[in-house]
Amino acid sequence: MTSKKLMDLLNKAIAREIQVSIQYMWQHVVVRGVEGLAIDEIFNDTAKAEMKHAESIAERLDYLGGKPTTKPDPINVGENLAEMIKNDIKAEEEAIMMYKEVIKVAADEGDVTTAFLFKKILEDEEDHHNTFTTLAEKP
Repeated sequence: MTSKKLMDLLNKAIAREIQVSIQYMWQHVVVRGVEGLAIDEIFNDTAKAEMKHAESIAERLDYLGGKPTTKPDPINVGENLAEMIKNDIKAEEEAIMMYKEVIKVAADEGDVTTAFLFKKILEDEEDHHNTFTTLAEKP
């Protein structure tokens, strides 16, 4: 049986994934200038990846008997490119910490499928974090 703690973590993960998928999509829409043009597809592609994460987590939660949330965490688009990237780095760092906790709780409960799912998502989040930290570097 899945614990309330794990169910709550899965819903928290869904809220986070919805948040960043909207955040990155809006950044893709509103980013301006030469630098923005150079990376708007990164925002777009990352938004789509995050929405797929939300879907996968929601399907898992539904299978486990939970009800997936439809409410995102607060969205932080940013006023300029530097602020956008700073917000995105923070969001990815929060996800990495949370998903490590989900993996631990799932493993402790013997839920190898949820742990496996989040290991794959964690790999993607670390890649997103690497992308955004690289974009934040100054030449």
